[in-house]
Amino acid sequence: MKIDQVDLQTADGAMTTWVYHPEVGGPHPVVLYLMDAPSIRPALHDMASRLSTAGYYVMMPYLFYRGGPFREFGMSDEDMHARRELMGQVTPTSIIGDAAAMLAHADADPAADARRFGAVGFCMSGGLTLALAKAYPRRMVAAASIHGAWLVRDSDDSPHLGLDRATAEIYLGWCDNDPTAPIADRDTVTAALEEADLPWSMDFYTDAVHGYAPAGERHNRAASEQHWERVHDMMFRRLRLPAAH
Repeated sequence: MKIDQVDLQTADGAMTTWVYHPEVGGPHPVVLYLMDAPSIRPALHDMASRLSTAGYYVMMPYLFYRGGPFREFGMSDEDMHARRELMGQVTPTSIIGDAAAMLAHADADPAADARRFGAVGFCMSGGLTLALAKAYPRRMVAAASIHGAWLVRDSDDSPHLGLDRATAEIYLGWCDNDPTAPIADRDTVTAALEEADLPWSMDFYTDAVHGYAPAGERHNRAASEQHWERVHDMMFRRLRLPAAH
């Protein structure tokens, strides 16, 4: 496994990004791996590496870069307050420029095949994968929102709006009793997906809580392993099968 840390220039500053890809074979299809609210930490590095070993060029950006250089966050009140402020700078609009910088880097790397790409987003980034699907029709072919938050927003760039512009397959991992993703929002999103006539699927959990995928106190092994199964299946079909090219 080859791991690089690069600083990608966007209109808003330098975005530290980790790039994972196998050392053999290639070029490898690109998957943008978008962090959750607790930010980049060993658990997410492990997950990005696990996906990459299946044959992908995985790019994991530090999305809080607009607030300063990369740092790891703890669970202190001070760190939690800082994260809340930084989360407001990560929006369905701002992610478009971030993705453009990542794809430009991938386009220039012989190890990457960026003709088509997928994206996986956790928590605050779940809805960002839908925003990217709308921004990159035909090129973005797979979007996974894992315990996604705020997929329905009171803004013109809400992830659930304008999905008829997308062509990607969509997977949603949704939890019951999630204050960031209430049942009413689930119904709004699924209705929008149906109206857009997109291929989509969902796993709805009553025994797992928001944050079930990464290692940590909210981790639910069964739900997490199911998310891996869904992501691997969708990315393989949409990015790696010969019919996908």
